[in-house]
Amino acid sequence: FVCCLPAALDILVVGHVNSKFALTCPVPSSIIEQLPTITEASPSSLIAFPFDESFPMTCEAKGNPKPEFWWTKNGEEFDPYQDPRLIKEKNSGTFVIPNTGNLTEYQGTYRCYASNKLGTAITEEIEFVVPHVPKFPKEKIDPIEVEEGQPVILECNPPKGIPPLQIYWMTIGLQHIEQDDRVSMGLNGDLFFSNALEKDSHRDYCCFAAFPKIRTIVQKNAMSVIVKSTNSIMERKPSLLMPSGVKSKTQLVKGDELLLECIAEGFPTPMIEWLKIDHRLPDRVTIENHGKLLSIDQVDEDDNGKYMCKATNIHGKAVHYFDVTVEEPPQWVSEPESQLSMIGSDVLINCSATGTPQPTIQWMVNGKPIEGMFSVYLNKTSNSTDSAVYQCEASNRHGTLLANANIMIMNLPPMILTEEGLKYSAVEGKVIVMHCKVFSSPPSAEDSTGSVVGPRFTVHQNGSLEIYNVEKEDMGQYTCYTKNTEGTSAITALLDVKGIQLNKRHFHFLFNWSVSASNVFPQSFSTPEDSMSLCVIKAMLLLWWWCFSDIPHAPENLVLSEHKGRSVKLKWIPGEDHNSSTTEFIIEYEESQWEPGTWRELQRVPGNHGSAVLKLYGHVDYRFRLSGVNTVGRGRPSEPTERYKTPPAAPDKNPENIQIEGHLPHEMDINWEPLSPIEHNGPGLEYKVSYKRQHVEEDWQEHVVKRHSFVVKDTPTFVPYEVRIQARNHQGWGPEPKVVMGYSGEDFPSAAPDDVAVEVMNNSLVKVSWTRVHKDKLHGHLGGYRINWWRLRSLLDSKKTHGDKHTLTYPGDRNHAMVPGLTPFSEYSLIVMIFNRRGNGPGSHAVNFKTPEGVPEKNPVFRVTDVQKHTVTLTWAPPLEANGVLTGYLLEYQLINDTEEVGVLQTVDISNPDTTTWVLQNLEAISRYKFYLRPCTRVGCGPRVSKESTTTPEARKGNWNISEAVNSSKTFHVIEGLELGTVYSVTRAKVRISTQGWFIGLMCVVALLTLMVLIACFVNRNKGGKYSVKEKEDLHPDLESQGIHDDTFCEYSDNDEKPLKGSQHSLSGQIKAEDSGDSLVDYGDEDIQFNEDGSFIGEYAGRKEKKVSMEVKGTTNQSTA
Repeated sequence: FVCCLPAALDILVVGHVNSKFALTCPVPSSIIEQLPTITEASPSSLIAFPFDESFPMTCEAKGNPKPEFWWTKNGEEFDPYQDPRLIKEKNSGTFVIPNTGNLTEYQGTYRCYASNKLGTAITEEIEFVVPHVPKFPKEKIDPIEVEEGQPVILECNPPKGIPPLQIYWMTIGLQHIEQDDRVSMGLNGDLFFSNALEKDSHRDYCCFAAFPKIRTIVQKNAMSVIVKSTNSIMERKPSLLMPSGVKSKTQLVKGDELLLECIAEGFPTPMIEWLKIDHRLPDRVTIENHGKLLSIDQVDEDDNGKYMCKATNIHGKAVHYFDVTVEEPPQWVSEPESQLSMIGSDVLINCSATGTPQPTIQWMVNGKPIEGMFSVYLNKTSNSTDSAVYQCEASNRHGTLLANANIMIMNLPPMILTEEGLKYSAVEGKVIVMHCKVFSSPPSAEDSTGSVVGPRFTVHQNGSLEIYNVEKEDMGQYTCYTKNTEGTSAITALLDVKGIQLNKRHFHFLFNWSVSASNVFPQSFSTPEDSMSLCVIKAMLLLWWWCFSDIPHAPENLVLSEHKGRSVKLKWIPGEDHNSSTTEFIIEYEESQWEPGTWRELQRVPGNHGSAVLKLYGHVDYRFRLSGVNTVGRGRPSEPTERYKTPPAAPDKNPENIQIEGHLPHEMDINWEPLSPIEHNGPGLEYKVSYKRQHVEEDWQEHVVKRHSFVVKDTPTFVPYEVRIQARNHQGWGPEPKVVMGYSGEDFPSAAPDDVAVEVMNNSLVKVSWTRVHKDKLHGHLGGYRINWWRLRSLLDSKKTHGDKHTLTYPGDRNHAMVPGLTPFSEYSLIVMIFNRRGNGPGSHAVNFKTPEGVPEKNPVFRVTDVQKHTVTLTWAPPLEANGVLTGYLLEYQLINDTEEVGVLQTVDISNPDTTTWVLQNLEAISRYKFYLRPCTRVGCGPRVSKESTTTPEARKGNWNISEAVNSSKTFHVIEGLELGTVYSVTRAKVRISTQGWFIGLMCVVALLTLMVLIACFVNRNKGGKYSVKEKEDLHPDLESQGIHDDTFCEYSDNDEKPLKGSQHSLSGQIKAEDSGDSLVDYGDEDIQFNEDGSFIGEYAGRKEKKVSMEVKGTTNQSTA
């Protein structure tokens, strides 16, 4: 193409458009023939959930001529138009499968083809999955009988269904089975008992399987466990219930979750420990299920290796080794790219992928397989009929990648896509970009005749002409010429250049209008000496700015130039600043490999700049955008630039935050913060770890690793090392690394503090002192000192016992510490030990000491047991801790009637410590008193407890009148015949029915009738009469005896739609038989949620009534209450 200035300037600018640009230009489809391109397709897996109304099989494509669509199902041709039940869309390859209830016949693997006369594009395979309703098989499960202490496994064997699968073990009453170190559920859903106890005997162990994606819960028939008790449980060493054998292999895909499980049996219950052979466990490891499950989220190749679980108890151990291999689905290394080539040229299409195992490559042309490995070479394409869509499919056992590459072979004269006669405006001194987008094949040829020259003019690869520092003379008509072997084309554009002028009269008019409109100093602007006028002007300008300023508009015409490998120059035209000058520009980038679609800030430049040189990382496919910032805020970002991929380079930096520590005595763990993916600068990143002992003449030991940790074996205990880590990739080494100093692994301290002494400060506080441990005996970094102490006895008790141990930790280097919170009048023992990061050292010799006497604790029990008119009886229990020799009690009381004044506090000194009851006399009648009690020792009295009570009135000594019997369901009774002004006491007593006359008479009548019946029976028997008992039993069977053995726990009916069975008697003693309204199956159509422990959330929400059902077996008709 050629861009021309006005003839008067006699300057031409020449450039050309390459084929890559021509291919990606938006070309009018009505003019140029185009190969089909898939624009939208369904995901590779489509699940037919039963609650969805329909399932679209999407396939959309573009091309010229318009593509025609056809499908295959399971490798055979499939025509949606032949099935009237399918919903088709006009001019589209999409069809919709309606959910009419019978979807099984549509299950299969589909692929869509979009074809026109130039070629065929295809989609990835689409698997349409129709899930079946999972069901447990109907089976009768025999009870499991074991002796106490033996292991038990309850198998769940859940049915297959759409993941995720959630399994819960519950009872018939939906109570969860409690799990702990002894009882736990495995990954396969089985319930394991490491050793059974008598309390594990139940008839209703039920396994529930929940499938949230299809909103279904199913349950297994109940299992019964009978644990026979024994006098002594036989202890034994551990053995593994899960997994079996000594070792196993685990393969998983990168990014998945690693789950390793070890469940052991034995008595006592074994404990599980996890290790990684020759490495420390990663920081991302999580130990769950009471230590039996190891999980690592988002695994990668660093998690490869051998893991070990170890189950131990006091009788031995059992181990299992897991060989973990992390594999990877296919990923593109070189994805085939669409190309536009001229007739007669050579075409090379590359395609390669990586993965574990290595993916296989299958080439196709227009959907039909061809031979080829990593590339396809087309030699001397003859004509446009060689245009086609090439497909590269990379697959291994973990997935498949498919890429379409449109190879267009054509010769076409230049077509200028930019509109003819566009008008551009620029301001003197600014930058202007005029566009000229061209599509052509072969590429346009260069013609430098009369080209535009000068430092202010630049023609970019996309055909745009950029003019810097625009001048008034640049105004005029420009013409863009383009030509190739097939022809020429041209467009014109107009440029208008505006000057910068300050019109004082214009501003004067605005100010006059603004002020006169508000009737403020109508002619105050005529003299600038008027300070009031200047204030008004400033206020009006501030108001104008506040009303009419806004964030800056997005910059325009972003252009990349001066490509220098890992740097590029970005130029732009600032957007409208909206009356607030732009203070800075923020440049952001997005890359396509690691975080596609995420924009991150790259750098900031001042607001008066129109370009910036960007320093970039290597081997990154960049896009850039920028936004302006003014005093109002940050403006919207610009449109992104075209992509720019930097070449690979050696790393610019080495890892940081290197941490050196030792978890074992003869190892040194080295960890560091890895380089972020964008900092790799190229493929094949590795780290060289170098180390040597400090102050020792020896060579550096070097190892190259891919992970960001390394363990040095067989090191001396706690010696200083020098470590350095250098990054490298396929392009070379990073800069020279810095040396970091650290220590090898620590061991436990080998000495205890000496000269431990105790100084008693008071009855609950002592000071402990010791001699520091020498650093040579520390074998690690000093953590501090720990004091362990325990109570031997109270000084009131001659028998010594070892009480609970208490520990206090004192960090840092010290030789004394305070121990608070001791019990007075007690004998204690303590030891002192030093600790480092590895753990505690040996304890010192135990030192015994005694605490002096203190005051007692408060009385735990204090009650008022008998209240009379002038006396009150008090009862109490002695203090739990006397903290000394108990000498007695201090009893105090005072009158506290409902007045502001209280009575004088009276004191009673009880000198007998064995007293637990006291009667206070000479109290006022019908008065409220408060009583206080404090236990005392020789040191003093302890805290007090209090009670309140009211003495009784005079009427309590009168004659008691008894009313007639009152029904116990009543809450009140009316007493009549009381005298005015007299005080009465009222009490209530239960009346025994056996003492009532009417009851005695009734019992006598019943006894007499019974005697008469017995006499009649005896007489009839002597006459030889017989009762037909058998006939009556056959006629009227015992319903309860027949139904009581109907074991219906946790069972389903034949169609799995009936509820769980149970039984309950009505209050009237009759049996009401009806269908249950509370079946778990009924909730299958709801969106059931579960808590983390598996409990149902709102399991009965929305149900207005609960029903209880029972099935009655027998030959008689059911009676309904």
